[in-house]
Amino acid sequence: MLTAFARAFKTPDLRKKLLFTLGVIVLFRLGAHVPVPGVSYTNVDTCMKAANANNGLFGLVNMFSGGALLQVTIFALGIMPYITASIILQLLTVVIPRLEALKKEGQSGTAKITQYTRYLTVALAVLQGTGVVAAARTGALFQNCPVADQIVPNHSIFTQTTMVITLTAGTAAVMWLGELVTDKGIGNGMSILMFVSIAAGFPGALWAIKQQGKIMEGWVEFIVVIAVGLAMVALVVFVEQAQRRIPVQYAKRMIGRRSYGGTSTYIPLKVNQAGVIPVIFASSLLYIPALIVQFSGSKAGWANWVSQNLTTGDHPVYIATYFLLIVFFAFFYVAISFNPEEVADNMKKYGGFVPGIRAGRPTAEYLSYVLNRITWPGSLYLGLIALVPTVALAGFGANQNFPFGGTSILIIVGVGLETVKQIESQLQQRNYEGFLR
Repeated sequence: MLTAFARAFKTPDLRKKLLFTLGVIVLFRLGAHVPVPGVSYTNVDTCMKAANANNGLFGLVNMFSGGALLQVTIFALGIMPYITASIILQLLTVVIPRLEALKKEGQSGTAKITQYTRYLTVALAVLQGTGVVAAARTGALFQNCPVADQIVPNHSIFTQTTMVITLTAGTAAVMWLGELVTDKGIGNGMSILMFVSIAAGFPGALWAIKQQGKIMEGWVEFIVVIAVGLAMVALVVFVEQAQRRIPVQYAKRMIGRRSYGGTSTYIPLKVNQAGVIPVIFASSLLYIPALIVQFSGSKAGWANWVSQNLTTGDHPVYIATYFLLIVFFAFFYVAISFNPEEVADNMKKYGGFVPGIRAGRPTAEYLSYVLNRITWPGSLYLGLIALVPTVALAGFGANQNFPFGGTSILIIVGVGLETVKQIESQLQQRNYEGFLR
């Protein structure tokens, strides 16, 4: 692997792409440490030391921003508004005929949908930036911090507006950097920035586990967490690479004196066809009730029930609800992202068929049957992986600090595999031996 890296850097155009990607990563991480105007960085530092950066209602957004949210920096919102906008547009493509028609137009339609995603990202950044500023001003951004309500000393409209504009501009800059990496670097830019944001929190989280440990000054807990993390990485790599290949045969056709078709291929159906989207959906949905209770300040019975059962990740009700939501969203997302009838119609149009299955509706029913069968283990796998931080390591006091769990490990492994494959393909084009053997 090191030899392949050396050969990649010896290739002039590939070296430029790798160095450009690394340069963008450096800029991205620098922006994650530049405070927003109007924020008292001294009070933020005090609250960061007093509170756990991974706890609270903003843990998911903080993870995707590489810890920039709770530091209230210009990249505090990170890539989260773009992820949300992309998911919304993908869902609306199934519902709105106009977007579905654009998707089928090819490159021009995709460019138009990308433009809509940018507009929606900015709009969501304004909304989320307003929420972050309000949380910072009222002290809701940190829990159990005596100076939490003094993070924004000046409560004037001008100061708050400047903060919202800065956060929105930071999100637009992150989106621009991601698109630059996609165009001129290696891999998908947004995925790379997401990878960097999550990986940036690993050292601090691992060291916090060591400091909180009690056996041999925390080294036993530290080693156990590392071992479990490596085992989870191996499991995720295995499942993410697993797929059911549906064989497809194309009949031979004679057009003039030439014959077309007569080839064999397959339709790859991944075990985890939904990817990390169900975990993001479930996490976001579970944050909503707790956010409503915190900002409304209600003392009603329903508010107390939400505070007791849907706030802490180690509560049985929270665990069960989280698991069921992940399974539901896994089936939901697979249903809207893969259309068996459309695939069957395209196969029939070009003379393709599954051996032993009639073309048309029987093929669509067969694909739907196979997809439902493999989605069950995929959804259960997602649920179990997401619950590891709250269940398996609760005895070590690492239930909230464990970095190798849920969304983080799925994104880290998925993006890493995809990026390595892209470098591998470019090395193979130059007759070099790549990473994968």
